[in-house]
Amino acid sequence: MNVLRVGCPMWAHRPWVGRFYPAGTKAGTELGLYATWCNAVEGNTTFYAEPTPATVARWAEQTPDDFRFVFKLPRTITHDKRLREVATEVRSFLDVIEPLGDRIGPIQAQLPGSFGPESLDALLAFLRRLPTSHRWAIELRHRAFFERTPAHTAVDELCLDRSIGRVVLDTRPLYAVDAASHAANEERRTKPRLPVVLDAVGLHPIVRVIGEDSPAGTLAGLRAWTDQVVAWLAEGREPHVFVHQPENLDSPSLARAFHADVATAIGDLAPLPSPAGQSGMF
Repeated sequence: MNVLRVGCPMWAHRPWVGRFYPAGTKAGTELGLYATWCNAVEGNTTFYAEPTPATVARWAEQTPDDFRFVFKLPRTITHDKRLREVATEVRSFLDVIEPLGDRIGPIQAQLPGSFGPESLDALLAFLRRLPTSHRWAIELRHRAFFERTPAHTAVDELCLDRSIGRVVLDTRPLYAVDAASHAANEERRTKPRLPVVLDAVGLHPIVRVIGEDSPAGTLAGLRAWTDQVVAWLAEGREPHVFVHQPENLDSPSLARAFHADVATAIGDLAPLPSPAGQSGMF
């Protein structure tokens, strides 16, 4: 069956206790419950630090074989060293997550907005050296990589040649309405407004939909992707769609609602697991 991966940017979100997770859920046990709501998660936690072997072992224990972690490389690689002389750090990261086996989805290299065409040589060298033992995706935030410039062309051509995807950051829902909360203003500060470019998304497209305060508005932003995701599935691709909200209060239900919409449209979509927690909103 066709597989659509949906999820959220985290799993240990304490406001979900009593809503998506049973009341009294203990800290550190949320991942197993999350895996009954969604079949993938963005690995934001690894952006801030490489996990310990003990932590990775717990993640493996709490998730089924068909769950996927779409980790981010540690910021030491992407932001501090800006992809230069990072072979040791990349290998260390791959070694520590290795026990997760097939649960490892595409690994993301998320670059800062200040990483522009002046660093193109470092970017291309980094992409060429990525081990083919794993699937990879690059998230670029400098506008020059979204316009028809030599830098854009060079990156896309290499990504297509090496089967590396380009992450799609869709902030249109976030900017479609005025921010109604401090969290929404913070999202606007950290999430740029960039064009949606689909030229080099690869066989495992990753779409990060950044929503607004309203669940309904965020769901509308997700549903704008239904036709494209259906087309990708028909082409044999395995899309990954992650939903963000300013406070992520409803994200698990929104992810499942989007999956349900796609299932209605395509018919032969592998189902999500049955939630072990509360009923949520949708």
